[in-house]
Amino acid sequence: MKGGNAVNQVPYAVVKLARDSQRPTGLNYIQNMFTDFVELHGDRRYGDDPAIVGGIARLRETPVTVIAIEKGHTAKERSFRNFGAPQPEGYRKALRLAKQAEKFGRPVICFVDTSGANCGVGAEQRGQGQAIAENLMELSTLCVPVISILVGEGGSGGALALAVADRVWMLSNAVYSVISPEGCASILWKDAKKAEEAAASLKLTAEDALRLGVIEKILPEKELGQKPFYDRLREELAAELAVLSKDPDLITKRYDRFRRIGQVKERT
Repeated sequence: MKGGNAVNQVPYAVVKLARDSQRPTGLNYIQNMFTDFVELHGDRRYGDDPAIVGGIARLRETPVTVIAIEKGHTAKERSFRNFGAPQPEGYRKALRLAKQAEKFGRPVICFVDTSGANCGVGAEQRGQGQAIAENLMELSTLCVPVISILVGEGGSGGALALAVADRVWMLSNAVYSVISPEGCASILWKDAKKAEEAAASLKLTAEDALRLGVIEKILPEKELGQKPFYDRLREELAAELAVLSKDPDLITKRYDRFRRIGQVKERT
């Protein structure tokens, strides 16, 4: 798998790296960084969504709840996982697990990798917009630490629904945007072939997100998918959770974090 540093790369080239089918997915992170993982299924309202995998696990010795959007690697896996485009029941499952984590005092760790939420008729009929909105509202007031990591694509509200967190990190070749470059080009210029131009305008790279205050940290992709990579990330997560777990004012700081994004200082 190609990793490396996204600095000075053409933004659309970074988009292609973020979409690489051999890039580690949510399950790869769970299997290589956590122990004693027990997957939990269903939203208790409609069904189970394989595009979102979640359950309880241990990060070193700390019990945590881990939630990941899963794309799969092969054509068969990607079809089963709906190409990482969650249905409303997936977001409701994620919220159910987050609220369960709050009840038992477990931190929540999310791995985000989606081009966006499923936009089919069935998803809309089952309340896709409401499911995403409920996640945004409930995660903003969760009483336990939440860390979200964008490991590939971070597309629109489908990604944001699992990224209202105390800390939001991105891999160096991940992207985070309100819309895909192709979708943006189709709307603005009626021509999806202008996706490269759109990508440059969307400011979707990790460097852009860090500069704009959307994320707190860029994670280098040295040895991506190999044991040293997962070991480093595990240690960084454990250290950050140790700090957040001692903070008595998580909710206020989380609220302030998102209120600061996009603020513009008026000239005097």
